[in-house]
Amino acid sequence: MTVSQATKAEKFRALHERPGGFVIANAFDAGSARILAGLGFEALATSSGAKAGVLGRRDGKVSRAEALANARAIAEASDLPVSGDLEQGYDDSPEAAAVTIREAAGVGLVGGSIEDWSGSRTYDSEEAVRRVAAASAAARSLAFPFLLTGRCENFLRGRPDLADTIARLKAYEAAGADVLMAPGLPDLDAVRQVCAALKKPFNFMVGIKGRSFSVAELQAAGVRRISLATSLWRAAMSGLIDAAREVRDKGTFGYVDSSVPSGELVKFMKE
Repeated sequence: MTVSQATKAEKFRALHERPGGFVIANAFDAGSARILAGLGFEALATSSGAKAGVLGRRDGKVSRAEALANARAIAEASDLPVSGDLEQGYDDSPEAAAVTIREAAGVGLVGGSIEDWSGSRTYDSEEAVRRVAAASAAARSLAFPFLLTGRCENFLRGRPDLADTIARLKAYEAAGADVLMAPGLPDLDAVRQVCAALKKPFNFMVGIKGRSFSVAELQAAGVRRISLATSLWRAAMSGLIDAAREVRDKGTFGYVDSSVPSGELVKFMKE
């Protein structure tokens, strides 16, 4: 039986409200979404970098329409709630952020993030807050609880200022964000400081070497949601590259022995 979007939304909200934290797995297409759902994850997310890679492009080079087409495929692949990496909303204006939220809901998403990086600059705090507020108003206008994530990009964009990051996250929280996110935090102490400063759930992004802590460590620090960014896509591409290099360089096919059998993969897919 197909699960309604409203039911998915309520499940997604409940995941954030229960004790402890949970892992939201980032799929990159319908097939990976089917596999992740079959493996028992409770919610899925898209990844801007992964969906760009699927199209043979670099992160930030995907249009709103292309991103939402990818999101629709992932949302329709399973009965799990899906949240979208919606970048900055695909334009600089607050209205663009609002439009993106409404259109994200239209393709089946029950959550999504709006970040404070334009693609070339960090929005000043007041501008970033206006954009989050517009996205929040759009989310509140929907017929189901769409969870908005306010995302501060400081540590990914050469601005490793923890005080400013916390101030921005608190401002996005006040502007209506339901979840807060700051990728690239350097250590668990910084994670603890961020979580302690916020009233709403904090999402930690795994995927950076040396800055990808265990689920247990992150939960102990106060993290409520753990996302995987491009890491699963990169893991899949690592397998492809290693196998292709073996064929090219050695003329052997040892990778076949460690590959998942087709019959096992097929079990994850729709008939």
